[in-house]
Amino acid sequence: MIDTEFRSEERFARLSIAYDTLEEKENVSSHVDSIIAKYARKPEEIYTTKVSNGKEVLVIEYHDSDREIGDIFEEIIKSLNITCCS
Repeated sequence: MIDTEFRSEERFARLSIAYDTLEEKENVSSHVDSIIAKYARKPEEIYTTKVSNGKEVLVIEYHDSDREIGDIFEEIIKSLNITCCS
């Protein structure tokens, strides 16, 4: 199951996407890569980290964020058919 978490502060935004399986990892990576490629603004950081129970988390961070970043994150979430983001 894919889970997401969004965090935003004054000039910073981060979307974390957690997944369990290799299939989910490939799906997430494919969607994120294709959506980010459509925009001129690229993330300052994008990385993957392992968490408990074999899960991994893909983290996308933008600094000096603006409205466009929200549009990018929203498009990623919708493309993955996520209906709830904490």
